[in-house]
This record gives sequence, structure tokens and C-alpha cells, in this order.
Amino acid sequence: MGNLISTFLPADLFDRTSNCVGEQAKYVWGLEKTLRVLETELHKLTRARDDLKTKVEVEEQRPRTRRTNQVAGWLEDVQKLETEFTELERVRAQEMDRLCLGGLCSKNFASSYNYGTQVVELTDRVINLKKDEEKIEVVVEKAPDGAAIELPLDHTVVGQELLLGQVWRCITDQEKNRGIIGLYGIGGVGKTTLLKQVNNNFRHQQHNFDVVIWAAASTLQDDIGKRIGFSEDQSWEKKSPQDKAVDIGSILSRRKFVLLLDDIWKPIDLTQLGVPLQKLNDGSKVVLTTRSAGVCDQMDAEKVEVYSLAHDKAWELFQEMVDRSTLDSHTSIRELAETLARECGGLPLALKTVGRAMKSQRKVGDWKRAIHKMRTSASKFSGMKEEVFSRLKFSYDSLSTDELRSCLLYCCLYPEDYEIPKRQLIDYWISEGFVCDFDDGCDFIDDLLQACLLEEEGDDHVKMHDMIREMSLWIACTVDKEEQNFLVRAGVKLTEAPKVEEWEGAKRISLMKTRIQSLSEIPTCPRLVTLLLDGNWIEEITDGFFQSMSSLRVLSLRINISLSKLPSGISNLVSLHHLDLSRTNITGLPQELKALEKLRYLNLDYAFNLSIIPHQLISGFSKLEVRRLRGCGLWSKKEEEEGNVLCDDAEPLMKELLGLKHLNVLSWTFRSSLAVQKFLKYPKLVSITQSVMVCQCESQPFNVLHLAYMENLQELRISNSNLEEMKTDSTEEVKKLFQSGFRSLDRVVIWSCQKMKDLTWLVFVQILKQLRIVFCTEMEEIISVDKLRDISKIIGSEHNFFAQLESLTIKWGRNLKSVYPNPLPFPKLKKIEVRECPQLKKLPLNSSSAKERRVVIEGSKKWWEELQWEDQATQNAFSSGVVLGDDFH
Repeated sequence: MGNLISTFLPADLFDRTSNCVGEQAKYVWGLEKTLRVLETELHKLTRARDDLKTKVEVEEQRPRTRRTNQVAGWLEDVQKLETEFTELERVRAQEMDRLCLGGLCSKNFASSYNYGTQVVELTDRVINLKKDEEKIEVVVEKAPDGAAIELPLDHTVVGQELLLGQVWRCITDQEKNRGIIGLYGIGGVGKTTLLKQVNNNFRHQQHNFDVVIWAAASTLQDDIGKRIGFSEDQSWEKKSPQDKAVDIGSILSRRKFVLLLDDIWKPIDLTQLGVPLQKLNDGSKVVLTTRSAGVCDQMDAEKVEVYSLAHDKAWELFQEMVDRSTLDSHTSIRELAETLARECGGLPLALKTVGRAMKSQRKVGDWKRAIHKMRTSASKFSGMKEEVFSRLKFSYDSLSTDELRSCLLYCCLYPEDYEIPKRQLIDYWISEGFVCDFDDGCDFIDDLLQACLLEEEGDDHVKMHDMIREMSLWIACTVDKEEQNFLVRAGVKLTEAPKVEEWEGAKRISLMKTRIQSLSEIPTCPRLVTLLLDGNWIEEITDGFFQSMSSLRVLSLRINISLSKLPSGISNLVSLHHLDLSRTNITGLPQELKALEKLRYLNLDYAFNLSIIPHQLISGFSKLEVRRLRGCGLWSKKEEEEGNVLCDDAEPLMKELLGLKHLNVLSWTFRSSLAVQKFLKYPKLVSITQSVMVCQCESQPFNVLHLAYMENLQELRISNSNLEEMKTDSTEEVKKLFQSGFRSLDRVVIWSCQKMKDLTWLVFVQILKQLRIVFCTEMEEIISVDKLRDISKIIGSEHNFFAQLESLTIKWGRNLKSVYPNPLPFPKLKKIEVRECPQLKKLPLNSSSAKERRVVIEGSKKWWEELQWEDQATQNAFSSGVVLGDDFH
């Protein structure tokens, strides 16, 4: 047989064929078949792999679960086999080309044998791995917790880096062991987002805490229990809160913990939850978020305010929400988008809501309409009611009384971004019947500040965040329209009053700071209680305008400088409690005002042209509590006619005021020392005077020390006057002034007093907070070196005369060289402003004057560069707060 084959084959081929006989030959002869088997088995394996992965991924959706090591290892093995198969496939064509004689032999037997061996072995491993999968019964297990569990976080977190660092340091700095930290701020400002970042930091940063616990306000004790291991104990859920507290305490007392409490609305007794407070002394921490600064105070927490975003960060967040292609779709859209972002007041919740709504809007008109809508009626903007206002309203609903809620809504009558004077606001509230007196009003303001529904602007003003104002307007104009029904056009540039149809049914109307020139139509609004017309250009009010406003309690016409006459129809306002005519041009009060028998507040401050107040008009206001007359009648020629109580230094008016038994606040104007002497004869008037203006005392110098013992005098303005030279030769008088003089005076304004050389008497104003000196061109020293030396000899030199000073403003003092002869400590100082004082080369400051407070110093660049300093350390200490600009005239 061999001879027969050799007859037909060349000798070398015959030899190779003969070598294929034996055990090894099967790896070559059946290569195509074994490859097909491998493909089939691998296909079965990958289908099994896909089914298992799907099952595992479903199970892993359950909280705190992970795939078992067996599953993870098996999936890795499948991946390895797939990689090996891919490599075999890569050389498959080359190996198949080596086969000859119908696959019975190979041109490179060793290579084909090796390849065939790999195919068979891989097939066996695939089959065995498939069998292993059939033995897997448990695919997931409970995941062990780290110190913290990662919480999902919105990818658009902007502008909280510095705040996060501050909070992290508060937690981890063991030297400052304040056990409780309170993050507070208005709704939607990002408190929860910040707290989640703090939680997740424990997953990525080095720390020495054993466990981090996240708990929501509604489920505090259960959240704490589950986090420390009681979730597996079904009987634990049935335990009483007291027993749960014992269990929690037994665990936490052995661990160093961080407890993160989100959305806390009222103070919490942590011991009732089981939190061992003694652990806070050993470095454990509690961090809470709240909308109430009061909650932080009551829980003795270190307060960290979460502010709205600065505009650059707000704009960055807004851009995250809007498609880049949208912003680039038209040359105007980016600028319009930035304007729209500003309307959100830096509130992240509003920025996201508005940004999402505008995400794909590529028409310029759509952006312009959006801006208009946000400015005029933000509640109509897509998503604002549901996503923003509804959340902010929780804070409104949580206020303790209806009166407090009404006081908040009252603030939205002011224009956007308006700095609201506290005194004025409280006067309105008293007249409306929301509060009883000034102290009561101060408490209400504190409550609203604590609830983060108002913001403080210095000591004397508050402000409403744009979104809080819009929420309040939404409530007052829509949600609670039947009860409240506000009509607000404050700050809108109108030239005419709204149509009378819009007035009907309104309870409160604000047309502040518009450009209305006349009120010529007669509205019908018997429900109207409040009408604010401040800051307009009103020249005339028609006689019948007030005829259907019998319920009106508050009327403000202040800062209508073209209004010279009140209509006779004002007599219809029989319910009026509050009338503000300050800074108007009225020349006389009409007799018709006698009908206002309920009047409790009358403001005639800076009614400069008022020349006539009829006899017994003021005395007829038997309920009058507040009477303001600062600057009243200064520019007018008093009518020396019978029946005008403004004549003869207004002494007839003083006598009428004495008969008003409820009068408790008075402001007054003096134009001579003689007028002061007359006024001082009436101790009752002296005791209730809070503000005084001294004006036009140039021919006969005014003795300011005559005012020293007006015990409730808070504000003093001196203009166009000359003061008597202060005498310091009387030891007893100086001592008495220093001990008892100017006890309540904290604000002094000196304006256009050309002959004044100094203001050394200010050393007796020991609680002075604000000092403003303008147009005193001959003044060389504010505090005279020589006079101060004489005073110091009597009272001693160790006193800090300006310990309470917060603000110093000096303008147009061409000869001023010195504020005070030596550097002083200014522990309360916030701001110094100097304009057009070219010879003032040095301020009374050294490196420790402000004690690490940041003091804002405003002035021209030239003045700043020429300023002389005590030393380099002093200049360094105050350079961070400098604001430079050109002097203005």
C-alpha cells in the first residue's frame, strides 16, 4: 500500500504525511470542527454572562448592596476568555491557510498543532466556566459602609468651593472644638447641596471620624438608627423613641461621629434622639442646615451663612443650564441671558429653574419677553411657582403669626433692591395695627431676619431678596388675593397712574418711585388700606381723588417735590392713621385735615416751604403719637398772622403739642439759640425729641451744648450755621458733659457750615456711630489738639472717644488737615469716605486700630497715593478695603 502511495506522491510530501499519523494528528485534522465547537460554546457562555449581569445590575439598585466576589471573579474570567478567543481569531485565517490535503496535513505542522491545542483547551475552559455559572446562587451581598455613604449630587454645583472649605475646617479643626455647626440661609440657596458635599468629602478626604450619619428632619431618629446598624433588627422599629435613644446612645458613645441634619425648622433636643452630647467635647460634630438663624442660636451652633451667589458665579451656573449652542445662536442672546440671570438674585434654585426653561430658546424676542416677565410678574415664568415659590413659601407659612406674615408681605410694597428704613417700616406696621409699638416692631424685624426672609443692611435698614419679594407678590396678588389683593408698580417707569379699574378691590397699592405727574381720575376702592405714592413727580391731586377711600389707614406722599397743595377731599380719609408729607413742596396744611381724627403719625420733615399750620389743627389730633418737623418751613416766610402756629419760633405750636397726651416721638428744627431756650421750657417736648436740625444760625452763633441734656436725642443735623466757641475752663461743666451729655446721640451730620474751625465737642458724644461732614471749607481740625488737651486734663487721657464709630464721611473740606491728633482704636469701624480734602494727608489709624476688621476706605486714587501712614504695617492692614475712584462734585 505504501508503495502505491509513494508512486503518486513526491518523496518529501510522502514523508510529511507519514508524520501526521498518531495522537497529535487529531489537533490538525479536526481544526475546522473544533473552531466551530469553540464558537458555539463561547456564544452560550456570553449569553449566560449577559443574563447574569442583568440580574446583578437589577439587584445592585437596592441601597448598600454590591456583587459578590464569586460573581465579580466569574465575570472577569469570562472577559479573559473572550480576550483569548479574540487573539485566536486574529490568526485564524493564517493558520487555516497552512492546512493542505483537505485539512489532513499542514505546511507547518508544529504551528498548526500548537494552534489546534489552544483551540481545544480554550473550548474546555469555556465549557467548564459555563458549568461554574450554573452553580452561582447568590449574586449580591450587603456592602460594607465606609465612614460615609456617597450621596447623589447635582453635577451643576457652582460657587460653593470657599464655603465648603470653611465648613470642612470647622469640622476637622480639633483646636476649635465647637460641637454644633449651623448652615443657614434662605430657601433654594444651596444649603442641602453644601451639606451633601460635606458628606461626600468624607469619602475622599483624610479624616479621623468613625461614622458619618445623614438624617433628614422628618425621620431623624430612624435615619440615625439605620445608619449605625439597627436596620436589620425588625423589632427595633417597634421600640419607643426613648428605647431607641438608649440604643443609639450606646453605639455613638463608643464612636467618633459626624451627624449631618438636613432641613431643620425648629430647635432639636439631641439627647432625646440619643445623641451623647459629651462626645461633642471629644471631637464629634453635629452639622445642620436651616432657614432660621434663630435655630442656630437656640442650639448654640457656630453659624455659617450660605449666601446667594455673586453675579460671576450665578452667571456661570446659568450657563451650565443653557445649551452652549443657544447662547451662541445670536449675537444678542448672551447679553440678554446675562441680564436674565441677574433677575434671579443669585439664588441657585431660581437660576436652575429659569435656565432650564430657556435651555433651547434661540429667538431674541423670547429672551426679551422672559426678562420682562421676570421683572413684572415672575410667578408667570415657567416653573417658578412650582419649583421656586412653593419651596420658599414654606418659610412664609412657618412664621408664627398672621401679623408676622402680613409684615413680611408689606415689604414687597417697596421697589426691588430697595433699602428699607427700619424706623419707617415699623411706623407703617404700627399704623396698620400689625404691631403695638416700636420695640414690638423691632422684635418682628428680628424674627424675619432670623427666618432669612429679610436681609440686614447696616444697623438701620433691611432689604428683601429679589426672589423673596417675588414670592411675596405672588402670595399677595394671586394665592391670597381675596384677603390681600396688592397692586404693586413700585419702581416701574410710569407716567400715568394705573387705570381706575385696576384700583377696584385693592387692599394695598404701591406706586413708589415711578414718574406719575398727576392723579386726575377718581378711583373707587373702599377696601383700600395702604397707598404709597413716594418718589413721584405728582403736581396735582384732583379734589375727588380720596372720596371713596374711607378705609385708608396709611397715605405716603413723601418726596413729591412738585406737590404744593393738598386737595380738600382729603377730609374723606376718616380712618387715616399715617400721613407722610415729608420732602413735598406744600405751603400750608388745609383746615380739612381736622377730619382726620384717628391720625397717629404726621411727618412734615423737609417740607421746606410750609409756612402755615392753622391754629388748633394739630391739637385736634388727639391720638397723635409721632410728629416730625425737621427742616419744616426753613425756606418759607412765616405768615405773622393770627392763627398760624409756625410764627414766633413756633412757640404756639409747642404749646399745642403739649396737649397731645399720646405724643411720644418728635423731631424739631431750631434757627437760633433763643428758640432752643424757648423749647427747653417744655420738659415733655424735650424728653420725646429724637431728632433735631439746627439751621441758618450764622449771624448769631449757636451753642450746641444747649442740646446736650436732651436725653432721647438720637440724631443731630447742623447746616448753614456757626457754633459758639466751646469753653473748657469750667471743670465741673466738662465733667458733667462727659458723664451725662448726649447720652443717646449716635448720628451727627454737619453740612455747609463755612465758619466752623473744629468739632471738638464731639468727644462728649460717646456712642457716636455715624459722622458726616460736608462743605465745611474752613475747618482745619475735627478734634482740636489744644482743646482736647484742656479736656484731657479734666477727665483724663485714657478715653477712647470714638469706640462706637462705624462710619466717617468727609467731603469738600479744602482746609481740613486732621481728624484726630493720634491713632485711635476703632473696634466698630466699617467705612471711611474722603472726597475733595486735599490737605488731609493722614488718618488717625495704626496697625491695630481695626483689630482685624476689614474697613472700607473710599477716596480718589491721588488722595490715596499721597496718604501718609503710621508705618508699613498700618498701610498693609487697611489696603485690602480700599475703593478708589475719581472725586465728584
